[in-house]
Amino acid sequence: MGVKPPKGIIRYGPPSTGKTLLAKAVANPTSVSFLRVVGSQLIQKYLVAEEHAPSIMFIDEIDAVGTKRYDSNSGGEREIQRTTSELLNQSDGFDFRGDVKVIMATNQIETLGPALTRPGCIDRKIEFPLSDEKTKKSIFQIHTSRMKDDLSAADIKAICTEAALMALREHRMKVKNEDFKTSKENVLYKKQEGTPEGFHL
Repeated sequence: MGVKPPKGIIRYGPPSTGKTLLAKAVANPTSVSFLRVVGSQLIQKYLVAEEHAPSIMFIDEIDAVGTKRYDSNSGGEREIQRTTSELLNQSDGFDFRGDVKVIMATNQIETLGPALTRPGCIDRKIEFPLSDEKTKKSIFQIHTSRMKDDLSAADIKAICTEAALMALREHRMKVKNEDFKTSKENVLYKKQEGTPEGFHL
């Protein structure tokens, strides 16, 4: 229909929301080269991407080199600005080749310079928010599909309660995955020891 597909996208959101995982999923069914790049490796990997085209280049932690420009006399700041300029030049060049697609990821999209996130350089911005309840349930189902245990409803409640208590003991208002892992181990251990159901805590 005469419409060009986007040549580059940026995924943004908090850490551990699946930005990198989805990039790997995109590469898996394709027959193109896939290069994962951390910000500091940027320039040399552009040449590799072109040599191995058609290719997808995934640039992780783009905020390490694509931050907004500030006046600074430090060598480090000048190097960041030089790398960002080269990134913009290379991205513009990809438009004519069409055989290299760029996927970027950042935890802090607000720190990126407007020249980098403008249409024509990055054509799509996709937010990766923290998982909602339905998504979390699906993730649990994926990771527990091959697990077998004899947890009762009371056991599950005990695991959740103990995980919350572990967080509170450390003066945290958020429960971590590690809390659930440790509390499950505690509940299963006590269950094997013969502690009556409902008294696992």
